Amino acid sequence: MKNFYTSELRGSVLENLINYTNQVYKKKEIAVIEKIPTPIKPVELDKKKRNISRAYFEKKSSVDYIGVAQGIPICFDAKETRQKSLPLKNIHEHQINFMESFEKQQGVSFLIVHFLFNDKYFLLPFKILKQAWLESKYSCKSIPYKKFEYEIILSSNFILDYLSILNTVRQKNE
Repeated sequence: MKNFYTSELRGSVLENLINYTNQVYKKKEIAVIEKIPTPIKPVELDKKKRNISRAYFEKKSSVDYIGVAQGIPICFDAKETRQKSLPLKNIHEHQINFMESFEKQQGVSFLIVHFLFNDKYFLLPFKILKQAWLESKYSCKSIPYKKFEYEIILSSNFILDYLSILNTVRQKNE
């Protein structure tokens, strides 16, 4: 099994953990969740090597992941921070708008946040994110670490079982 903390994967640890977890969910028929690629517009192509040498983002993306888990539509974004808070400047208005629209269609939206200072992972429900987002226009520009209550434990086999935490959140809010 590949070690997610090797230098070749540095900077994308969270994304790799989520992608691996999603593969396990799909294999076990628990969920089908896909990474949404950010649309790019190629500017320069290297025809000999058959790759893009320069490109720009064509449009703003919505969220990082979207899918369905046991009949429930879910979408979420993954964020990492070195700080002891999540800076709200890392979350864009178009993402908030997308998540809000998704929830209006009976979907479930959230963030998965990785705090690098202590290597802990949390699920942040959209309800809490939206409240902090609205408050940030008048006061605090970040969500303090102490506001994160739904920790996702990384298992010894590199599974970041966020769906079990999501079930806990949903049961609490019913």
